[in-house]
Amino acid sequence: MHTVAVLALDGVIPFDLSTPLEVFGRTRLPDGRPAYRVRVCAPTPEVDAGVFALRAPWPLEALAEADTIVLPGVADLDVPVPPEVLAALREAAARGTRIASICVGAFVLAATGLLDGLRATTHWLAAPALAARHPGIEVDADVLYIDNGQFLTSAGAAAGLDLCLHLIRRDHGSAVAADSARLAVMPLEREGGQAQFIVHAQPPAPRGSTLEPLLRWMEDTAHHELTLEEIAAEAGMSVRTLNRRFREQTGTSPLQWLHRARIRRAQHLLETTGHPVERIASQVGFGSPTAFRDRFRRITGTSPHAYRRAFRHQNAQ
Repeated sequence: MHTVAVLALDGVIPFDLSTPLEVFGRTRLPDGRPAYRVRVCAPTPEVDAGVFALRAPWPLEALAEADTIVLPGVADLDVPVPPEVLAALREAAARGTRIASICVGAFVLAATGLLDGLRATTHWLAAPALAARHPGIEVDADVLYIDNGQFLTSAGAAAGLDLCLHLIRRDHGSAVAADSARLAVMPLEREGGQAQFIVHAQPPAPRGSTLEPLLRWMEDTAHHELTLEEIAAEAGMSVRTLNRRFREQTGTSPLQWLHRARIRRAQHLLETTGHPVERIASQVGFGSPTAFRDRFRRITGTSPHAYRRAFRHQNAQ
């Protein structure tokens, strides 16, 4: 089983600490087995978390057994990272362990030197300080997270959820990640500045939404060339009313919702089949492969071919 070690240092930010514990700890494989073994590790038995203290069940040495290490942020960025922590992280990296930071946890990872020469992100308020302290890092404050392969960083607060779900998708595919997102009640309709390979699941309409039947119909017929007028006719309302209701209940427009439904279906086909991109474009409702490639890149931040190389299942037909 994949072991995730979450490192708790004095001053750890409770939200950052709890995010990987909840997301990875609740993730299940299709057969119901836990997908991850999650451990909280610390250099001392008791950790000062500001409003409370916590006891870490695992010592720093347990990082040596981890497949993934997650670094939550700490409240005081001026407190030096303990030398033994830096040494343990460098040793883990040398073994090939995957290391990810949440929010200002990027400062801990940066202190090891492992991010030098790489692109990284953190909370936008702290980005100037990270760039000033570590000029060897290309700091990008405009994205939710950045995946460099072995080393990953995320922006503040909720972006840590995006990062954890992204890692689940890397490890176990989109279906498992989508289940984890539902458990976290996490809509993944994240517009603007999205990093490559972000998970795109369709956000559910609020319970009792009057659009629920229409959304199911749109999902089922997304492979057809639907116009705004046809969607409005199916809903039994004017185009103007349809646009207003969609904004109120889903936070987006009907056509944007439809595009994301199509791209979500395309992601599944790219992961699970060997169909050519041109065929997938037609299967999911795009009039041309060019239009499909353009929309796919705009929504996911990468090309269909690059996405397939990263996420295609070994048993894909």
